[in-house]
Amino acid sequence: MTHSPSFDKDITGLLVVDPYNDFISEGGKIWPRIQAVAEANNCVQHMAQILDTARRSNVRVFYAMHHRYRPGDYETWKYIAPIQRAAWQRKSFEYGTWGGEFRAEFVPAPGDIVAQEHWCSSGFANTDLDLQLKRHGIHQLIVIGLVAHTCIEATVRYAAELGYDVTVVRDAVADYSDEMMHAALDINMPNYASAIVDTQYIVDALSSFNPTAVAAQANQDVLS
Repeated sequence: MTHSPSFDKDITGLLVVDPYNDFISEGGKIWPRIQAVAEANNCVQHMAQILDTARRSNVRVFYAMHHRYRPGDYETWKYIAPIQRAAWQRKSFEYGTWGGEFRAEFVPAPGDIVAQEHWCSSGFANTDLDLQLKRHGIHQLIVIGLVAHTCIEATVRYAAELGYDVTVVRDAVADYSDEMMHAALDINMPNYASAIVDTQYIVDALSSFNPTAVAAQANQDVLS
């Protein structure tokens, strides 16, 4: 953890990146590649726990979703980045298929903001995410989702360039290997994220916005 962040409810938003079935559901095209890391740190469960806490605490939720493949995409492009070529070949998150749908726990609720789909890795590049955040008065971001060394890192870097205060939740992201997680979370992102913390830190911080949630957590701690 870079430092112990504090959050102002009025300017804090939760940013959920790419919770597609193809990434985080059994049977998804990319799930076998991240399964070991995601299961080791309980990534999906932690993502859901943070999302639930944010909603109960009335923290605004935003989604940064990867472009869903459609027939004809990329075919006339002059230049295609390797990551885009791979998505094209695999038809990742194909539009109109189960793999291109939100995993059930992460379907947007009324009031959530779903930004335009990003074509490469950054949730900000060529989308309306920055506009949506600013229109809702958000300056502090809590970032969770997939994948640590690509979309998470690119989005965090871009957010820092735009002047946002960013916190990444290390056990609510996943990657294809422990080495990639280490590179993203311990080498690269500390240059851009103000803090890298665990799920419990975020749950405690957001629950403090909701006295009822704090009381419920206290009762649960006593019973356990």
